Amino acid sequence: MLFENIGTQLLKILEDNVDSENMQWLLSKIAGIVESESTKDLYLTYSLVPTKIRSEKELSLLLDDKELKAYLEIQHANLQQIGRIYLLYKVLEAKEDFFKAKVANIIEVADKSELETFLKFLVLLPHPENYKVQAVEALRTNISTVFDAIALNNPYPALYFNEQQWNQMYLKAAFMQQNLNEIEQVEKRGNKELTRIISDYAHERWAASREIDPCFWRPVSNFMNEKLLKDMKRLFSSDNIAEQKAAALCCYHSNSSEAKELLTGFPELVKGIENGSITWVSIKE
Repeated sequence: MLFENIGTQLLKILEDNVDSENMQWLLSKIAGIVESESTKDLYLTYSLVPTKIRSEKELSLLLDDKELKAYLEIQHANLQQIGRIYLLYKVLEAKEDFFKAKVANIIEVADKSELETFLKFLVLLPHPENYKVQAVEALRTNISTVFDAIALNNPYPALYFNEQQWNQMYLKAAFMQQNLNEIEQVEKRGNKELTRIISDYAHERWAASREIDPCFWRPVSNFMNEKLLKDMKRLFSSDNIAEQKAAALCCYHSNSSEAKELLTGFPELVKGIENGSITWVSIKE
């Protein structure tokens, strides 16, 4: 599990932000669902959480687990989402064998906001790998906020997607012109097949005189070959400084001696990488 004591920490957030009457409503609903094993009540309560779990105050996140706090903040978690995930967490904690398939089926019955919550916080559920089919299915959506919920600022794909699934997500994020820097573990999940596709796609775009997001090249560093070295030379010769920076970052982080050699003509770019002023996050600044 990526985070520890998730149930306890989610409960603390709820108790810090929700009045006792509505908190008791949620706890009694959870107890009733577990006892009755009612799928209908699970889905109904999941939908009804925002009518009870709410606050006029700004969300208070007083947590000892700094990583969980940071994750909730980067996902802009609200009280309703935390209430919904706590509900799912507790029923799974109590009777996972029974509720696992029911929780997985939420993707079929949820509205857009309910689905976004499920995908954003999948990694917090017990045994999150059980819901990979649902996470991969979400990649097919044309609704950008649903796609972003699983693809961006989310450790789930890097942890559980296989190579083909991860490549599909990365390429679709690029096609949808999403912020590729918000995809986690790009370098770690880079692979030879993805690198080939990136180069082929770039050549198609260049042939059509169309631009490419410079961050698109980020996964290629560890897979330099003759074709990619030619691509790097093209990026270095670009009038777009962001493309030059992309080439420099790819070559700097590569194990290829030929790639390193290309850097010798661009000492200012190397200096920028070494002093931290040139990164993938700052590349377009």
